[in-house]
Amino acid sequence: MSSTGSLSTGRKVAIAILLLIPFAIYLALNTYNTTSPELLGVPFFWWYQTVMLAVTAILFFAAAYLWEHGRR
Repeated sequence: MSSTGSLSTGRKVAIAILLLIPFAIYLALNTYNTTSPELLGVPFFWWYQTVMLAVTAILFFAAAYLWEHGRR
């Protein structure tokens, strides 16, 4: 294998899925565009968005991890 390495097809598919999940969730606006329920006085829309930021970061980290460790 060369020093730059290459990714297997399965790893590429896994990375693509991990990166597409947040976009699919954000595009489903009707599922979270509501004010109720509230959590500590914060409408659902806002705390859902905050939770999704953390979930998206975790998914992007997992994709980057697969990318980097697949090239070694």
